[in-house]
Amino acid sequence: MIHIYLKNIKKYFGGNEILKDITFDVQIGEKVGIIGRNGTGKTTLFKLINQVEKHDGGDISIKKDTRIGYLDQIPIFSDDYLVIDVLNTAFEEEFRILGKMRQLEVLMADSSTATLDGIMKKYSILQQEFLCLGGYEIDEKLSRICNGLKISEELKSRHFSSLSGGEKTTILLGKILLKSCDLLLLDEPSNHLDMESIEWLEKFITDYEGTVIVISHDRYFLDKTVNKIIEIEDGVCEVYLGNYSYYVEEKNRRLIEMLEDYKNQQKKIKSMEEAAKRFKDWGNRGDNPKFHRKAASILKKIEKLEKIKKPILDRRKIQVEFTSKELSGKDVVKIHQISKAFNNTTILSKIDLHIYKNDKVSILGKNGAGKSTLFKLITGEYLPDEGKILIGNSTKVGYLQQNITFNDLEMSVLEAFRSNLSVNEGEARSILAQFLFYDEDVFKKVGTLSGGEKSRLRLCQLMHQDVNTLILDEPTNHLDIESREMLEDALKDFDGTVIFVSHDRYFINMLAEKVFEIKDSKITEYVGNYDYYKEKQTQTLDLISHNQSNYIKKTVEIKEKHSSRQGKDKPKSIKIDVNAIEDKIEALEKQITLIDEDMLNNASNYAALESLQITKDKLQQELDILLEKWMNYNH
Repeated sequence: MIHIYLKNIKKYFGGNEILKDITFDVQIGEKVGIIGRNGTGKTTLFKLINQVEKHDGGDISIKKDTRIGYLDQIPIFSDDYLVIDVLNTAFEEEFRILGKMRQLEVLMADSSTATLDGIMKKYSILQQEFLCLGGYEIDEKLSRICNGLKISEELKSRHFSSLSGGEKTTILLGKILLKSCDLLLLDEPSNHLDMESIEWLEKFITDYEGTVIVISHDRYFLDKTVNKIIEIEDGVCEVYLGNYSYYVEEKNRRLIEMLEDYKNQQKKIKSMEEAAKRFKDWGNRGDNPKFHRKAASILKKIEKLEKIKKPILDRRKIQVEFTSKELSGKDVVKIHQISKAFNNTTILSKIDLHIYKNDKVSILGKNGAGKSTLFKLITGEYLPDEGKILIGNSTKVGYLQQNITFNDLEMSVLEAFRSNLSVNEGEARSILAQFLFYDEDVFKKVGTLSGGEKSRLRLCQLMHQDVNTLILDEPTNHLDIESREMLEDALKDFDGTVIFVSHDRYFINMLAEKVFEIKDSKITEYVGNYDYYKEKQTQTLDLISHNQSNYIKKTVEIKEKHSSRQGKDKPKSIKIDVNAIEDKIEALEKQITLIDEDMLNNASNYAALESLQITKDKLQQELDILLEKWMNYNH
């Protein structure tokens, strides 16, 4: 059944036609991805569906009584609103009904038998509404969503107005997911989330019973969540019945087919035009109107042909090419036993790290794990509390920060670009055009630039600096898919070292040759891309689960053996206690020996070692208590 249907939608802003002819439908329960270059009208389309703005032509049909969850912009709440208050606005209807139920409960306690039946009927109706809305599951929903999005108890108790823009967006995403909606419109929902939360959101969307339409530049996310892609390009849309990977293959196939059809039609038109020209020429020579009529007939057929548009294979794209004039030495970055803490909170503890020439390295970790701290230690912005950082000979670093700032916000794009480079205006404008700054764009003040424009300008500056090592903190932020692909290709071809932090798993897969994960103030190396890292993580979890199962099994076997011995020997009660203690001591010692063996076998696997150490500590504590009991009895 169709949930939403858009037909021939048009939308103008001033004299510009943003959407020319948008036609598509979405079925109930479908998971749909909207993609397109920045500025093509994706967010505008969401506003039209949610009736925040009006369309200038066409029709939008939405299934009656559809409850829509949509985040347009960050709303303003009163200053005393806590984060938990904002989240609870998702349950306004439930709380309204609950309030009425509480009032009726008071009346029921004081009412006579004559009026009780009427009150109970009203209460029953409200209770049914409350049940249908999931009112009895509010606490469970709140806990599930907050855990998934890492909204801690401490964060819930903070004032909403004190949060950063990213934190506010995460809270409002949580609010939308808490609401009982039939249709979710999610605009870049994975922004500001760490990978663990993104993976949780992917599962949430996949399991969601309602319809979900999502705007995203996260290709990995789109692969995991959607079963239909709608691409907006030049004001029209094209529908692909699959995930992002299917879209890439199918679009390429369609373009090749369209180009072939276009060539064949052009060949046919040329042949018809030549035939018409010949008939016209014959008619002129012999003054024969029959040939003129034939020529006119052919030209009319050409005019009536439905012309196939020539597919645009080479659109305006960012043209990125990083070059390193001077090569670095073999050792680019060497870190030995460094630690760093802020306000008595340890961020990094005695970590070792070695990065070599031409390495392409991804740094992974949860938000707050210490990724940006590590970058600032490498660039010298921070000093370590202990340990050493050695930067190799001839290493020249170019650093792209996550939050891009400019010293003078009144400078133009052109002035900012030329501030550190010796290039004339003509050459500078030519270079900026490669990063989509055309004509009057170069005179925009940097303080007015969007996030994507700031990223493009900083990348343009980096490209023309004499560097052989790039340190990039979230380089794909604010870039559309096409720009991300251009950046990937440029970095793969870069004859230097790349160290980067990114939540874009597709980007990591395409570029990374090594992954370093920061977790619990430590760092672990994986020689491979993101998929390799995830495979090793799965193996680690399986190993931990297997080890725990083995310990439980061996403990049960030892207990059964001891129980059997008790049944045969039947010693005195005091002797039974001693035997039991000795058997437990023996069992615990065997389990600890097994753990020690596993720790040796997994010496390079930090996650497994951590889990094994926790288990060993618990068993050792239990063993110490039993040994003390045994010694007290024997003395």
